[in-house]
Amino acid sequence: MSDRTMTRQVLLFISVLSLSSVHGQVSYSIPEEMAKGSLVGNIAQDLGLDIKRLISGKARVYTGDSAEYIELNKERGVLLIKERIDREALCEQTTPCALHFQIILENPMEFYSITVEITDMNDNPPTFEKNEIKFKISESAVNGAKFVLERAIDLDVGINGLQSYTLKPTDNFALKLVNQADGNKKVEMVLQKPLDREKHEDVTLVLTAVDGGEPRMSGTMQILITVLDANDNAPIFTQEFYKATVTENDPKGTVISSVSASDADHGSNGKITYSITNTLDYVRGLIEVNEDNGEIRLIGNIDYEKTRNFQINLRASDDGGLTDSCKVVVEVVDTNDNKPNINIMSKSNVISEDAKIDTVLTMINVQDPDSGENGKVQCSINENIPFAMKSSSNNFFSLVTDSDLDRERASEYNITVTCSDEGVPSLSSSVTLTLQISDVNDNAPVFERSSYEAYIIENNTPGLSIFTVKARDADWNQNARVSYILEDSSVNGVPVSSYVSVSADSGVIHAVRSFDYEQIKDFQFRVKAQDGGSPPLSSNVTVKILIQDQNDNTPQVLYPVQTSSSLVAEMVPRSADVGYLVTKVVAVDVDSGQNSWLSYKLQKATDRALFEVSLQNGEIRTNRQVNDKDAVKQRLTVVVEDNGQPSRSATVNVNVAVADSFPEVLSEFTDFTHDKDYNDNLTFYLVLALAVVSFLFITCLAVIISVKIYRWRQSRVLYHSNLPVIPYYPPRYADTLGTGTLQHVYNYEVCRTTDSRKSDCKFVRPCSQNVLIMDPSSTGTMQRMQSENNILDEPDSPAEQKPPNADWRFTQGQRPGPSGAGGPPEMAMGTGPWPNPPTEAEQLQALMAAANEVSEATATLGPGTMGLSTRYSPQFTLQHVPDYRQNVYIPGSTATLTSNPQQQQQQQQMLMQQQMAAQQQALQAQPSEASAQPEPPKAAQTPASKKKSTKKEKK
Repeated sequence: MSDRTMTRQVLLFISVLSLSSVHGQVSYSIPEEMAKGSLVGNIAQDLGLDIKRLISGKARVYTGDSAEYIELNKERGVLLIKERIDREALCEQTTPCALHFQIILENPMEFYSITVEITDMNDNPPTFEKNEIKFKISESAVNGAKFVLERAIDLDVGINGLQSYTLKPTDNFALKLVNQADGNKKVEMVLQKPLDREKHEDVTLVLTAVDGGEPRMSGTMQILITVLDANDNAPIFTQEFYKATVTENDPKGTVISSVSASDADHGSNGKITYSITNTLDYVRGLIEVNEDNGEIRLIGNIDYEKTRNFQINLRASDDGGLTDSCKVVVEVVDTNDNKPNINIMSKSNVISEDAKIDTVLTMINVQDPDSGENGKVQCSINENIPFAMKSSSNNFFSLVTDSDLDRERASEYNITVTCSDEGVPSLSSSVTLTLQISDVNDNAPVFERSSYEAYIIENNTPGLSIFTVKARDADWNQNARVSYILEDSSVNGVPVSSYVSVSADSGVIHAVRSFDYEQIKDFQFRVKAQDGGSPPLSSNVTVKILIQDQNDNTPQVLYPVQTSSSLVAEMVPRSADVGYLVTKVVAVDVDSGQNSWLSYKLQKATDRALFEVSLQNGEIRTNRQVNDKDAVKQRLTVVVEDNGQPSRSATVNVNVAVADSFPEVLSEFTDFTHDKDYNDNLTFYLVLALAVVSFLFITCLAVIISVKIYRWRQSRVLYHSNLPVIPYYPPRYADTLGTGTLQHVYNYEVCRTTDSRKSDCKFVRPCSQNVLIMDPSSTGTMQRMQSENNILDEPDSPAEQKPPNADWRFTQGQRPGPSGAGGPPEMAMGTGPWPNPPTEAEQLQALMAAANEVSEATATLGPGTMGLSTRYSPQFTLQHVPDYRQNVYIPGSTATLTSNPQQQQQQQQMLMQQQMAAQQQALQAQPSEASAQPEPPKAAQTPASKKKSTKKEKK
């Protein structure tokens, strides 16, 4: 082809299609037989695309099932010849001949339709089916007799196809070309001059076929004529043109049509033979004609998609050599015998769950070789999935998103694309596409429960695992990785992180410290679950920790108060009957539930037969009649035991004096104090050490302490006496509701002479309850002690007390107490095993009352003294037992919790008047300091003033 000039015509046109994925169409025209690598056209320039776009979009050529003759050079943006193109092999006689393919681009997906027209070159000479043809012609043939010659075949088309014939020599015959309806020419040899067998028995002619190409090409065929004797009638077909139809896929042997010819001659000259002439080879492979009767039968498989129609040239000849010809045109009828062919042009295997609607996922080309309705194709996908199939152009479909995606609902889709034609019956084909949905962090962690409660027993080991919180995240991979965070908060002013910690990976909650049920019973905090997405999502949950009680506290004895430097004894008259109430052991247990249920047992006693202890309320009563033989000094050891597992207990020693008069008691208990001198020394050193340590920490209060000490020393100068008895005033119990057994304030004062330690005591009425504190080593007088208390109580007079809080008021049935009188009916009947356990408020108030009594007792009892308390006189019945729940004193405060503010104000005014009178008497007694006569008894101190004086004396 290098010696020939090749012309190339490029036709470019762009048509904008309806869908955005098809941008245009480009057409080129090239000659066939171009060398491999030859330039077809600059596709980048013709389409207006950048070379970078071709590279980034991974541009490629898509031809479907056809062979690839054209390739794309992305670096240059041009189309090149990939394989040599033979137009005749590609299109045969079809004109125009063109290649159709698409250029596919990705990111975003686009495709362009390309048409390359293949122009014909004169590369095929005309050829005859046979190199020679033989005729038998009678010498009697008349002028004008026609003999049909075989037509030459030229595979080229147009000007390069067959153009003319020449016949040589032309002595007897002339060449005649007859135009036919299909555009072809029938070649006939016409007898112009009769034959003379005697001159030429055989005649040889040469038929030459010439095309119109440059350079011209030709083919030849020899005509061998045998001159016979006369046969003056030629066969004649009944029709020159026959039409027939055949359905594709008809079986072999099917009769398509039948032709008929007649000959007027007789004998051998009238016998007609049928044959096929001037027909393409592939047609000869499909049909055959019966030489005798002219039936046309199928001998091959007819395929409409390959051959839609074909024509057959038949010849009828007699034995005399005369012939006639006709044409049979066969139309092939299409049947729906081809399924749609699905070709995936481009597809995405993964798509994000936040992809927008109408995002293109896959582009599909569907081809059905059938025609008409049999070739019309519709594609669909399975239902109930968020995708849709859209048709972009003829036989091109796009799979797009139809609604929002959710990976948590479905992480993978198997999409079945089914394409069906409209034939009867309809044929279909399908393909399954697998699409993965990539995750987006659109789900926050969710806890398994809306709130959590967990229990832990107190006194746990730090680091103990309490329980586990669990949250789940519907996302995947990193977006579903949950971390647990303890949110900042405080419990009673302390950061919650000092109580618990949370494992970031597992959500296990550990105890940071050991918990004490008596300090904190429950607390709550919030735990945040946060995923690992970007940005991270989180959720919160409230966790409540409930601390369970353990029996880790021993019972605390509130009464009688145990001191190492003094002795308090209960007096029992010898006339006491059976069941006489001696005293009551009061104890509390700060635990809760069964751990706080207390029982009282008598462990040791000087005379076990004389006393008994109530199991439930701790009351000590006489078990028999007291007689003169019973010892004066009785010592009882009472065990207080709780109901915990294991149980804890405490013991208390109760001293009981069996006597009718105080001198008798004093003579029995005097020597006892001297046996406790070693305790006095120990107490002295402990108090001294406490004072030294306290001095180091409260130096800022040194001036105030000095003033208090100075005032105290001034008061001592006013009074000098060797009276060994110091009055001890028991706590006064005011009935806050006016319904108690003791509705009035009782003051007891004792006067003794200065020269006798065993003189009779003189009591001031009423004397239903007396307490004596005796200290042989004491040198102070009763008046001086009272004056000291009054002087110290001046800054904190009752007038400065604040009114009580009304919230502390209780009815008689609500008054708390560890062993109170108000029990359930079954307790009164003796059917209940235990009394009601004290509540937390009862425990707190009982502890306050205990602190008040301890402070009063330690303030009144000096070192080395011995006290004797006759709490109940013979005429004092059980109803006079003081109710320890009716009054609550807060240590360090002058307030008395009462439910009757008016009654308290009256009592405060009365006490203030009594104090002022006592102060005036003390000032009047100063000039008579040396007098040994005892002063008249002064008003007793209030519990609040006693507490203040006690604190100051301690300092």
